[in-house]
Amino acid sequence: MNKLAPFLWFDSNAEEAAEFYLAVFPHARKLGEVRSKGVGPWPEGKIATINIELEGQEMVFLNGGPHQKLTPAISFFVRCDSQAEIDEYWDKLMAGGGKPMACGWLTDRFGLCWQVVPRNVGELIKHPKAMQAMMGMIKFDIAALEAAAREG
Repeated sequence: MNKLAPFLWFDSNAEEAAEFYLAVFPHARKLGEVRSKGVGPWPEGKIATINIELEGQEMVFLNGGPHQKLTPAISFFVRCDSQAEIDEYWDKLMAGGGKPMACGWLTDRFGLCWQVVPRNVGELIKHPKAMQAMMGMIKFDIAALEAAAREG
């Protein structure tokens, strides 16, 4: 277990979200769950928390109720090695009601924000024209970013 793990608040669909993410990422597994024994705000048998691991990152999801919402102030960075990989993650995370944002960002149907980016995005956007190109993109286009970076 990692020393640090994101602990994310969902309304009442933490288990559904976990199953969705486990299907999106190839290196993913369920680590455990805590089901209510009738103590706390959950009905007996309902999942209180569920732990998963995505690409080596442990995450804990809470069925916390409607009091708190996920926000784009917290997002997950998905580093991709090819345009095909960017397209695949983008399509999977957008499935079922996701919403595109800008500069490689999207919000999935659960309200969790993701940045689907080329692995070398930091190097590419050091070039002003590549930064400018990125600012006009929704989903990243690696070829266009690389071409802009070569321009200067």
